Amino acid sequence: MAWPTRTRTVAHWWRLCMGLLSIVVWLVPCVNLQPAENINYNLVHSWADKLGMELFHLGDFITRRKEVQESFKEAKVVSRNGASIVDSMAKEIEMMMDLKVSAVRRIMDTAENTALSHQNDLADKMFSYYNAKEMLEPGDPFPPIPTPAPDMDKDIGEPLIYVQPKVVVLEKRPEFHNTPVNFSVSSVHVPVNVFDRAPDVIKAIQWSENLDQIFRDNYKNDPTLSWQFFGSSTGFMRQFPASKWNKDVPVDLYDCRLRSWYMEAATSPKDIVILMDGSGSMLGQRLDIAKHVVNTILDTLGTNDFVNIFTFAKEVSPVVTCFEDSLIQANLDNIRELKEGIESFKPKSIANYTAALTFAFELLEETKSSSRGAQCNQAIMVIGDGAPENNKAVFELHNWRDPPYKPVRVFTYLIGKEVANWDDIRWMACENQGYYVHLSDTAEVREMVLNYIPVMARPLVLGRHDHPVIWSQVYADIEDTKLSDYLWEIKQCEEQKADVLEYWQVQDRMLEPSEMHRREYRRMKETWNQPVDSNVYQFMTTVSMPIYDRRENANITEEVLINEALWELQTRETRIANILGVAGTDVPINDIKKLLSPFMLGVNGYAFIVTNNGYILFHPDFRPIFQGYILKPSYNSVDMIEVELLDDDRPARDFNPVLLTIRDSIINQSTGSKWMLVKNHFDEMKRVNRIKRQYYWTAIKKTPFTLVISYPEQYGVSRMDIRTEQEIHRVNIKGTNIRSFFDGKRWKIHPDWLFCKHSNRTFKTPEIELLYFLERMSEPGWRWPGSRSAMPPEHAAAMFSNNSSTGRYPSINEKESYYCDRQLMQALVFDARVTGWFSNKTSWHSKDEKGTSASSPIAVLMGLLPRNEFKQRFGVTLAFLATHSGLTRWHEFHSNGLEDTRIGEAFSQNNTRAIDEIWYKRAVDQHFVREESFVYSVPFDAGESKSEILVTASHAIFHNEGGKAAPAAVVGFQFQHSALYKLFHNITGNACAMDDKDCYILDNNGYVVISTRVHETGRFFGEVNGAIMKRLLEENVYKRVIVYDYQAVCFKSKNDNNASSMLLSPFVHVLRLGKWLLHTALWYIVQLMQWAPGVSAHFADMHGDLNGTEPRPPPEHHERNGHGNGKKKNDDTWLRYLTLHRTRLKTCDMQRELYTLFNEKDNVVYNMTAHACERPFVVLPIPNSNLILLVIDQLCPRDASLILTVNPQTIDYHLPVNDSLACFKQASEFNRVRPQSCISRHANESAIKLCGKGCAVYANLGLLLLCHILSRWL
Repeated sequence: MAWPTRTRTVAHWWRLCMGLLSIVVWLVPCVNLQPAENINYNLVHSWADKLGMELFHLGDFITRRKEVQESFKEAKVVSRNGASIVDSMAKEIEMMMDLKVSAVRRIMDTAENTALSHQNDLADKMFSYYNAKEMLEPGDPFPPIPTPAPDMDKDIGEPLIYVQPKVVVLEKRPEFHNTPVNFSVSSVHVPVNVFDRAPDVIKAIQWSENLDQIFRDNYKNDPTLSWQFFGSSTGFMRQFPASKWNKDVPVDLYDCRLRSWYMEAATSPKDIVILMDGSGSMLGQRLDIAKHVVNTILDTLGTNDFVNIFTFAKEVSPVVTCFEDSLIQANLDNIRELKEGIESFKPKSIANYTAALTFAFELLEETKSSSRGAQCNQAIMVIGDGAPENNKAVFELHNWRDPPYKPVRVFTYLIGKEVANWDDIRWMACENQGYYVHLSDTAEVREMVLNYIPVMARPLVLGRHDHPVIWSQVYADIEDTKLSDYLWEIKQCEEQKADVLEYWQVQDRMLEPSEMHRREYRRMKETWNQPVDSNVYQFMTTVSMPIYDRRENANITEEVLINEALWELQTRETRIANILGVAGTDVPINDIKKLLSPFMLGVNGYAFIVTNNGYILFHPDFRPIFQGYILKPSYNSVDMIEVELLDDDRPARDFNPVLLTIRDSIINQSTGSKWMLVKNHFDEMKRVNRIKRQYYWTAIKKTPFTLVISYPEQYGVSRMDIRTEQEIHRVNIKGTNIRSFFDGKRWKIHPDWLFCKHSNRTFKTPEIELLYFLERMSEPGWRWPGSRSAMPPEHAAAMFSNNSSTGRYPSINEKESYYCDRQLMQALVFDARVTGWFSNKTSWHSKDEKGTSASSPIAVLMGLLPRNEFKQRFGVTLAFLATHSGLTRWHEFHSNGLEDTRIGEAFSQNNTRAIDEIWYKRAVDQHFVREESFVYSVPFDAGESKSEILVTASHAIFHNEGGKAAPAAVVGFQFQHSALYKLFHNITGNACAMDDKDCYILDNNGYVVISTRVHETGRFFGEVNGAIMKRLLEENVYKRVIVYDYQAVCFKSKNDNNASSMLLSPFVHVLRLGKWLLHTALWYIVQLMQWAPGVSAHFADMHGDLNGTEPRPPPEHHERNGHGNGKKKNDDTWLRYLTLHRTRLKTCDMQRELYTLFNEKDNVVYNMTAHACERPFVVLPIPNSNLILLVIDQLCPRDASLILTVNPQTIDYHLPVNDSLACFKQASEFNRVRPQSCISRHANESAIKLCGKGCAVYANLGLLLLCHILSRWL
């Protein structure tokens, strides 16, 4: 009997020992160790291992990654042929662009014939047309008829004309961005400075209405056509389909004659020297008019033109010092610089016309001889209030050496109401194939300045048969870049208003450092918001060609000077060469992108187009917008070398010669390939990877564009493909319904990819359109289109006869025309078939279903949990799968059916772009760091949000065959951040909750995923603890990667006290009076409401420097500290800063210091232990993830002022005081290729004698008498 007793005793002691041991183990994390061993390396190592294991098994179980990988075993891996891909894409784009050119050519031909046949029609001033700004829809009230009876118009001496607006039925169409349109008629836009009832304007509106039929025919032939239009030289634009003009803008600035598509089609490229009279007589209103003239001329120039502005008094001086003795390209950045330079100009001294003209001719001659500039048209624009002589000797020396040709045209603009010396300045223009204009008011400037365009178009018109095809730079539809400055002004006013209202509510609390930091950081983040994909603007290029008046002679009526004081109207026949206008059609950039087959380029592959100037037409790093809705000042002048950043550690703008050589090959439209090491930034420019990329390029024929494709060499050289037996038609033959592969609602396809597109039908969603075509494919007689673009009618017969073996091209007249990407559709259907099981909800208790896995104990535990308990314990909300063909599937984990739907909808709204999603790209890159791993991420600054934080985890699925591997899909899941924090706390116990330690989980780019202070979640760790981040850099845990942003926008202090503005108008003094009254009123409001002083400093900080990373410390409140000198003084200070401190937009360069894990295998730093305060931390990788665990000894002192940030910093090039970035860029100008078309002269042009009207001077006897009396008395 003793044996059982002894057994019970041993068992008792055993249980007691095990209990004590468990207590010891539980308390281990809480033990305060000696300072030298405050952080136990082995313990931290066990935390990292355990956390990594549990997270990986959780992801393995949730995503069923092995089953997904098994699903793709039927596919094959083939090599990707970059040269073949780029050639195929270029041909598709070329065919599409030929179609657009064909449509424009038909508009042009119809317009010329129609204008000729209606040349004798009389202008009907009561003609009714669809005015885009006035036409009504059914049900809209008619505007009241003007009462009383129309008065006599004082300017034209005729009754005012009222024509009732026409009514039109409009329907929203998605292909026109949901703009309400009518496909039966066109509408007419008339600029505010054009009188639509003027005889020449209304006559052109009349005959151009006959273009509606060709517009309709074009759209019937090619339903992919966007807006078609005819821009008249009289100023109006006829647009099809008809639509109302956007009235959301504060003022209608649109004039088609100032758009690049019009200007470049109407005139060949040009070199222009603008000479502005700088004599002392050019003051007040004259100076104002002169500046307006200069600005209007600049608005008419494009990127193929070159220009400079010089003022002349005793000497000739450039308005921008660094542009001296050269012509600069007329891109948006340089034009903006010139406009700012002319704004600060101050007249002085006496004008020397001879020196100015000589200088201009010599500059143009030197430009031409050195093969710089446009190398086509050349012109001198002279702006002044009268020339003392005609300078005939200068023209004989420089411009009359090769009669009848005169290489340089001279345009003269006489400024002032009462001028006497008009004959000499007019003679300059008439004798040098130019045009003379007399301007006495700013209202007439635009219309008068635009007279130079028809003159420079004369050689084109005289050539008759040559109609150059012009492709424009990328631009933002009907927007004007002047609106950017206006929107920025409004934004600043809104910010100041918000601050005043907030201060009124919270008062002193607004000045607390934390509140100031929050507000300042929020506004800085808004300025850094540069969306790549935005629906705010519709970016496009336009193809256009000029329309000529086919008449050679015409009767004109003009005033002729009979004697010194008598003018007479005379009609005579004269030789003419008039341009009627320009025909064009828009090609949205998104339409071009859809032809690029991104599926063929794979994940992290992309394509872009480069123009003859080296500028990008589009690029994945093209960021034309900031603040989410404001166009950047020079948004369409981004060079390709400014977005393709080589990984060569060179300083900013020191571009690698290899890259410059590739650029030269691209703009010369050669065909080639090259690999380069580059830095790719992504995720709002806050992450970066360094990668070797392969580039291929080839010309898009008959255009100035070159197509470039690029993909990563590491995983881009191979791609997935299906086998023959898996093709759609073979699946159909077997009796399988391919439509069944897309059952349910838990799937989406890439919204921007072109799978199949119907030409004459629109669908609510891409998924509905896909299902329509899947059903069509199951029907007998389905045939794949051979191309995604129809052919122009004039090419169709030849194309059919030459390419009958290549497949069926869709007929442009076929009612059921469509086009499909055959390879993409085959891949999509295959992916849908093999992954159809993923979206089905599985039973977690069944071992036979694909949703379970017994590969690990944790998986068994997960499988045994009820669904709701599983969700509660692990916080998993959703699992997802995205494939290389653009298919995304998901299923939810909430037990509540209603919650299931909401979670799925939220995910599907933001995560449908498959291989273009950040989590997809990062997972594929992570595969080559640690194959068996997940990538974890949280939203940036997620801790500042009060909403629930979701962690996204993703893992790449690669398919291997024959020694080749290609990314097939990415699986992942989302779970609650609170669950991850709880898991981390359970593993570490209370160790990280102690005051002597800080524990962090950081991702591979240095962002906080887990912190004991939740508000730090999503922040960059260098901003949380810069001292430790610096040590991590020094020990090669992280590596710093500098990324340059050559598309940045800065904010320059704006000085409103312009000298010329004070001189030119007495309204300045009225504005000063109003400003004083406003200040006084605000001061009394402050007194009445008893606002506290000191808020002023906030406004100073807010508007003084928006490019910093940290706000300045709050001001000292003298009264609080007992050192005040009176309330009145502080109130005055507050009022002084209440006035808006305006800034203006300025192009600048910035850089970001980004970070990435130093992914060396067996990095020795991970074996290093903490050593007192010499190394007060332990850092270890978390297995099977992109994370690291960092434990810091908080007892050791650190430099809290040291902060490392990923926020952008302005690059200081140490320029001279008056120089700008535009000057710096001009010093290292890149090569460009001139447009092929240049028609700058014609032998018969000398027969045309139309060069502008003279002006009459009428003496005011009363005024002369008054002047005589005053001269006697003064």
